[in-house]
Amino acid sequence: MQFTNQKEEAPFAFYRERFIASDPAEITKRLGVPFENGAFTVTLLGTTYRISHPDCVFTADRENALGVTSLTVQVLLLRLLLLGKPAPETDDFKSFCELPWGEVYQKPFSGRILNRAAFTFGTRLNDFRRAAEKLGGKPISQGDAAYEFSFTENYRLRLILWEADDEFPPSAQMLYSANFPLGFSADDRVIAAETLLNSLKQLI
Repeated sequence: MQFTNQKEEAPFAFYRERFIASDPAEITKRLGVPFENGAFTVTLLGTTYRISHPDCVFTADRENALGVTSLTVQVLLLRLLLLGKPAPETDDFKSFCELPWGEVYQKPFSGRILNRAAFTFGTRLNDFRRAAEKLGGKPISQGDAAYEFSFTENYRLRLILWEADDEFPPSAQMLYSANFPLGFSADDRVIAAETLLNSLKQLI
């Protein structure tokens, strides 16, 4: 099979075939994800997605939802259904580097996520606050502006921003609920953070 976008289309084709061959009862039993009228229901950053089985068609409860338009997010959802485990609630949060394989990916994560967050939102904190609240974020007392987001089920993300001053440029930190490794590989954790940033940017 020929792909015009190997980076996105090849993984999607691989996990789509695995999803088609999967047993909906096993997924529901393992994750507790609802399966009704031929589709799974998953909520991601406040948007409810329906993934039909076995034809693997994505729909969402709002227009312009990232998961409907982005193959990367669709792969993330499929991997969660196929490989994820139920996550207990936790109040413990860790940086990307503190999670498994985080040190290996820390440098690209810093450029792709932290620097982007700092220079996209760290210079416009009021816009960030408005976008975060539209996305259902809860303000927390860290940095100059910080919010906690429900990514899906018991998986949560925190984005913390510091404004620039006379000596330092703007900076950012992303924290993950400590249960993230149960459902998300290191690559998936990068995509989860990127999905949050993309969702916030849509709302500014």
